[in-house]
Amino acid sequence: MATAAHLISSLPQLSPDVAKWVDSVRELTQPRAIHWCDGSDEEIRELTARLVREGELQTLNPDSFPGCHLSRSNPSDVARVEHLTYICTPNKEDAGPNNNWMDPAQAHTKMRDLFRGCMKDRTLYVVPYCMGPINSPLSRCGVEITDSPYVVINMSIMTRMGRPALERIAREGKFVRGLHSIGELDPERRFIMHFPHELSIESFGSGYGGNALLGKKCHALRIASWQARSEGWLAEHMLIVGLQNPQGETHYIACAFPSACGKTNLAMLIPPDSLPGWKVFTVGDDIAWLHPGADGRLWAINPESGYFGVVPGTNPETNRNAYDMIRRDTLFTNVAMTANNEPWWEGLTTGKPAVDWQGRPYDPARGPAAHPNSRFTVSAKRNPSYSHRSEDPQGVPISALVFGGRRREVAPLVYEARNWKHGVLVAASVASETTAANVGQTGVVRRDPMAMQPFCGYNFGDYWQHWLDVGAKLSKAPRIFHVNWFRRDAGGKFLWPGFGENLRVLDWVLRRCAGTVGANETAIGNLPVPADLNLQGLNVSADALQQLLAVEPGMWKKETAEIGKYLEQYGSRLPAEMTAQLQETARKLGA
Repeated sequence: MATAAHLISSLPQLSPDVAKWVDSVRELTQPRAIHWCDGSDEEIRELTARLVREGELQTLNPDSFPGCHLSRSNPSDVARVEHLTYICTPNKEDAGPNNNWMDPAQAHTKMRDLFRGCMKDRTLYVVPYCMGPINSPLSRCGVEITDSPYVVINMSIMTRMGRPALERIAREGKFVRGLHSIGELDPERRFIMHFPHELSIESFGSGYGGNALLGKKCHALRIASWQARSEGWLAEHMLIVGLQNPQGETHYIACAFPSACGKTNLAMLIPPDSLPGWKVFTVGDDIAWLHPGADGRLWAINPESGYFGVVPGTNPETNRNAYDMIRRDTLFTNVAMTANNEPWWEGLTTGKPAVDWQGRPYDPARGPAAHPNSRFTVSAKRNPSYSHRSEDPQGVPISALVFGGRRREVAPLVYEARNWKHGVLVAASVASETTAANVGQTGVVRRDPMAMQPFCGYNFGDYWQHWLDVGAKLSKAPRIFHVNWFRRDAGGKFLWPGFGENLRVLDWVLRRCAGTVGANETAIGNLPVPADLNLQGLNVSADALQQLLAVEPGMWKKETAEIGKYLEQYGSRLPAEMTAQLQETARKLGA
């Protein structure tokens, strides 16, 4: 591996702030050695080989899964720990009721005590990275210090990591600081702290992706959302996808969905045979940074360069592109293994598990073979639907913003907001029902505004005002839509086939953006004229379509009241425009 001295001496310049910070962390954590990551293929190959020799990684079957490896994490460290994730602002109100808060001074004291001497007998890795294309003015840089080589390998896939990022930081003089240590993996000594005013993150006691890959949710959403407000853009939990119609026209949309609402499937959607001529291109599957352009449109980049996806349920039928891309050069975490060293997870129709995710002989009595939150990390370029626009420095222009949740009733298949201001209310009202609900019952409704509930780095009231402010700057703002693929009939049967057929709804969305189709104006927004939905070759009855597009005043009056109750908790921080839009919907429902 490249030594620190070699890398530093080979750089035209090194940011003095980076050097000073690394030195201060060295004094605090007392590592055995320091390694400055250069991001080269050789570096990652050597690090991977070392972890295989030491038993921290297992090489999977090289014939069927070439270049793939398996990592097993501590059983107490398998998911994000939202209850131990804090936003540390001087004023508690700035964090808002949507976040856990801790006083910055108290948080720093707590974390210094945890980090003191924690890297003895370990290597301190300096991981410079860029979120977004390395030459894009829309990208932002960071440096993560970690004692986890697993984190280094993941960050090399998920970000533009290494020397180019370090050089950009030296030129710009600004970067997000991220300090991480796995500590002792003790759940009682595990915290993830965010200091937005300082553009810094401190994470201790976890090696799991969302807690340890600090470029991902910590930087790209919680800290970036704060940066975005001060700089006039939006950092969002959104996929970005390009849709090319049979006429050869390509439009880009950004979509936000809570978990279990089809986000990954939409990001990698494969047009069904019933819709010939359509093509779909994936720009991003999880995060979008949206910037107002000089042309009055909203432009988006995907700050990530890889996928850190949940693997159970992935198979050729549910997501062919994802299934194909993870069959080589992929790092799996907490999946099971077959007798011939192939990865295995629930949802596969071939093979059978021999060893479970904890490395034990598989026994169904002990639960699933693969952990339900087991993951794959893979380069975005491995995706068969990868878009070359993912590396475009200016990003892609967004025609529509689409929000959605899982609702068995209330929300129709698709509706369009009246305008941007109403669209902010629609997006802030996103709700999803728990998937554990019994057939015939409503399920527990959970609000997840803009699908950002766990990820917004400040008070939602201020966040919604920022959305309103950004919209006011756009002369050609994207239209805003809400979708619900999960509406059911009285017997609990899904009314819409979903998956690839969702392209039919997106076709209507794009035609609305182009102004080539009309709509039925309702109290909640604009719905399709049934004849304008392309249902050719689809087995959806007239009665089912009527239910899919129904707006039932009684249910919506109740929904509007519940939205109002939810918004009340933001008190004086709630924008007056949000209240006005909600009152307008209530007025229309009453009329």
